[in-house]
Amino acid sequence: MNRFFALSRTSHGILDLATPAFCALLWLGGFPEWTVILLSLFTAFAAYTAIYALNDLVGMVVDREKFSSNEVNAGYSVEASELRYPLARNILSFKSGLAWMGFWFILAIIGSYLLNPTIVIILIAAAILEVIYVLLLKVTYLRTFVSGLVKASGPIAAVFVVDPNPSPSALLLLLVWLFFWEIGGQNVPADWNDTVEDKRVNAKTIPIHFGVDKAGVIVILALAVTVTTSIFLPNLSPLNLGLPYILASLIIGFIFLLQPAFQLNKNKNDGRYAARLFDRASYYPVAQFALISLLLVAATFMN
Repeated sequence: MNRFFALSRTSHGILDLATPAFCALLWLGGFPEWTVILLSLFTAFAAYTAIYALNDLVGMVVDREKFSSNEVNAGYSVEASELRYPLARNILSFKSGLAWMGFWFILAIIGSYLLNPTIVIILIAAAILEVIYVLLLKVTYLRTFVSGLVKASGPIAAVFVVDPNPSPSALLLLLVWLFFWEIGGQNVPADWNDTVEDKRVNAKTIPIHFGVDKAGVIVILALAVTVTTSIFLPNLSPLNLGLPYILASLIIGFIFLLQPAFQLNKNKNDGRYAARLFDRASYYPVAQFALISLLLVAATFMN
């Protein structure tokens, strides 16, 4: 089973569950019913498992070129594994990977329909965008924008679990926060750490196209937008979160996003710092989820 979990990057996928969970709790201002929580967790796990596997299935040929040396990049803790890229390294057959992805995608479709049929549309759109993202590797660095939309799809779907008719303007604010977190904290740092392998296949990424100096500026600006946007996220909640919550959220943003981003800019030629930013940024939604959860639990006991 480890080969299949490596295909779906399950260690990272589990962390990703915190993002839709945070958005749902923030939007609802409380905990949903346990049946909704359990079905949502199962559906989100199935969706992330399927989409990550889809990424490797579509990119298998190019991944074989990129990682022909059979080495895994140093620096990652979230995604590091001796079984990473199992399809490209012939650890797992394409048919097995396709069956695994299809199994979880069907379960995600079923769970999405039970939660809210609108989420089925979001899930299918995310899968299509993921395919487009992978296919654009050798075409344009603008693919990073597609990645931002894919990563935002899960949390936005979570909103439709707790609110059948969310405000479009509120969804846009949430999209901006998620979009720039993905670009500055996930996509660009990941490409930065893979620069040697990407050059081998003539990939088009932001670090390769603009160079590390400009890529560093892009990372800082994107994460600055993320942290700044987080100030306005309490407006999405029916709760009166107040200044202490905003300050705590800003501290989380500095620790998990800005601090490692500044360290990367001081060590631009060391891909390990890009990997560290990726790792730290992966825990940013987890910290936000912990913050809102503690607040809701405290409010429950106070009442």
